Amino acid sequence: MATLTRALLLLIAASLAGCAVGPDYHRPAVAMPAHYAQTGPWQPVRAIPPVSDGRWWEVYGDTTLDALEARVQVSNQTLKAAEAQYRQAVALAAEARAGLFPTLTASGSMSRNASSSAVGVVKSGNIVNNVVGSLQAAWAPDVWGRIRRQIEAGVASAQASAADLAGAKLSLQAQLAQNYFSLRLADAQKQLLEKTAAAYRDILAITRNQYVAGIASQANVAQAEAQYKSAQAQAVDAGVARAQYLHAIAVLIGEPAPGFRLAPVEHWQAALPAIPPGLPSQLLQRRPDIAASERQMAAANAQIGVAEAAWYPNFTLSANGGLQAPSLAQWISAPARFWSLGPALAETLLDGGLRRAQTAAAKAAYEAAEANYRQTVLSAFQQVQDNLSALDILNREASLQDEALSAARRAYDLTLNQYRAGTVSYVNVLTAQTSLLTNEKSVLALAGQRQTASVALIQALGGQWD
Repeated sequence: MATLTRALLLLIAASLAGCAVGPDYHRPAVAMPAHYAQTGPWQPVRAIPPVSDGRWWEVYGDTTLDALEARVQVSNQTLKAAEAQYRQAVALAAEARAGLFPTLTASGSMSRNASSSAVGVVKSGNIVNNVVGSLQAAWAPDVWGRIRRQIEAGVASAQASAADLAGAKLSLQAQLAQNYFSLRLADAQKQLLEKTAAAYRDILAITRNQYVAGIASQANVAQAEAQYKSAQAQAVDAGVARAQYLHAIAVLIGEPAPGFRLAPVEHWQAALPAIPPGLPSQLLQRRPDIAASERQMAAANAQIGVAEAAWYPNFTLSANGGLQAPSLAQWISAPARFWSLGPALAETLLDGGLRRAQTAAAKAAYEAAEANYRQTVLSAFQQVQDNLSALDILNREASLQDEALSAARRAYDLTLNQYRAGTVSYVNVLTAQTSLLTNEKSVLALAGQRQTASVALIQALGGQWD
């Protein structure tokens, strides 16, 4: 008995001392570039005031976008699903933590039995009454740390779910911003084409007057009319893209597409805020997907300990006590009481290689999680660098395209004046018109590309830089 008591005390002491089998988690080192390879005029990270609560879209200074982004956080169904999954992960972590504590169960029963012989404390012929009430307590001390590793895995999984929630929110916010800017770009393209069509209409009128005066040919009139109608058709076609972007925005803010409206903005200009990339090491602290991947790796590491704990015996303390009598009135008597108390030890001797396979699977899962973490980090650096390079190249391209547009406008004005004076043919005007419209479209397209790249860069940086 003394030996059993000492063994019991040792097991409880080991459990309370925090011994846990399996490897302790350490975040693996990853290759870290010294700086980004951007060549643009990027500012140090301290140059931009911090954006509170991750409201990164406020750097664009668009109140309509601000209002739409606020609705994403409240009404988007995808975000609601991610939030529910996070709450589920928190509950599962609490479920694992409950394993550290004893359980107490109450039970009661009443029976009336008939048998071929007298059984029980009191008998009435062959009829026996039995009333039982009892409490059962059981506790399995976490001697080998299995439960603590499960808690560790559950907490890490909940943290990964929280990061997934933040990542889903950032992704939806970025989608909304890009769709919104694309819609405004479609508005600007439509306005450009409507303005161009109006100019072509005036030229058509001039050409018809020249045809009546015998200066222009009927072919010139047909060409001018074709140019005018083509511009009108392109202006109408711009509405297709606008409608699609409008419907995408409606879905993101949780509103039915048929009833959603967003009025066009006259003379909309794309705003390109300065977005400092900061230091590469800061990316690991800001990106939700990196945080989620790292926490999944920690959870996988804890599962190795859970699998290894299965190799050790299970120790359980149990107690049972209650009252048993033929009737409730006789419960107060001493003979009605019963109890039991004692430890139990169980060890699996033969399992056909089950525990070995489970341990190997847990280790392989950790190695996969580690590889996924390293790949996520590499992809994050690539995304930042891609968008930094894109913005740098697009900025230089936009500068050259602005110069090309200025030259096209001068050429068009000169050619149009010469055509009105009758010194050049309509073919010259047609060429100048086409060149001007092409360059104006290119300027707008580049503005849209730069806007999209700036949003993608903010998303790649984790949605903040403070």
